[in-house]
Amino acid sequence: MNFKVKIGNLVLKNPILTASGTFGYGLEFEPFGDLKKLGGIIVKGLSLLPRPGNPGDRIAETPCGMLNSIGLENIGINAFLKEKLPYLPWKHTPIVVNLYGEDLQEFEKLAKILANKEEIGAIEINISCPNVKKGGMQFGQDPSSAARVCEIVKKAAESKTVIVKLSPNVVDIKAIAKAVEDAGADSISLINTIPGMAVNPYTRMPKLTNIIGGLSGPAIKPIALRMVYEVAQTVNIPVIGIGGIASVEDVFEFILVGAHAVEIGSASFTNPKLVFEIIKELPTMAKKLGIRGLNEYRGSLYA
Repeated sequence: MNFKVKIGNLVLKNPILTASGTFGYGLEFEPFGDLKKLGGIIVKGLSLLPRPGNPGDRIAETPCGMLNSIGLENIGINAFLKEKLPYLPWKHTPIVVNLYGEDLQEFEKLAKILANKEEIGAIEINISCPNVKKGGMQFGQDPSSAARVCEIVKKAAESKTVIVKLSPNVVDIKAIAKAVEDAGADSISLINTIPGMAVNPYTRMPKLTNIIGGLSGPAIKPIALRMVYEVAQTVNIPVIGIGGIASVEDVFEFILVGAHAVEIGSASFTNPKLVFEIIKELPTMAKKLGIRGLNEYRGSLYA
């Protein structure tokens, strides 16, 4: 059965991608499965210069999920290109670089650096991270700001496929989605984490040093499904679903509401083999559903 998916100029062998920030730079998961089997690898968010991230306690478990306040710690774009990218299976699996900029100029510089790198299949613009003081959601909560970032990256990236990652923390997700589509986005991915907090009643202290972090995991799946459904009904470009995906059934739920592909995130922390297992389960699940391919199932929700 053919599970290929087209996202902009990318042709994915299957709809399973790894979510940025949950799969390291890709190489960390080599002991758990064949990276060549993945639909795509979205690496840890990269900035122009290395970032130390937020200090102190940065992870806290919650019922049906987890909070993180990593703060986009990363080695910087140049170190990634030199130390990580050459060892990734980019000839077999598209490598997608998630970009983070504190301002428009940083986004532009990053995109220009990647424009002529044949090893890079696509760029995912991070305008949705809640764990940083500059950049992040400040671009993703306003349609005109989101569109401006997309326009600048799209122009600088030349022929690269550009995916815009949206925040759920907005008044109207459809307005943001339409704005970036009009600005030239090839695809939209959503959702990023939802701000939340956890506290210790005995110590009277927050569990995260940063106090507030991003909630991910099964707890946010219903919100993610709703937003993917709304956006898929609004735009004409492929939508990539993210949020609480932990099984092959979850994957098909997102496809049912209109997603072309999905990104699997927090679930990889509890089971590092999960993405590889789900890919193996795709044909069996499709047979159970009585479908011959993803196109006939996508967006077929009886609503």
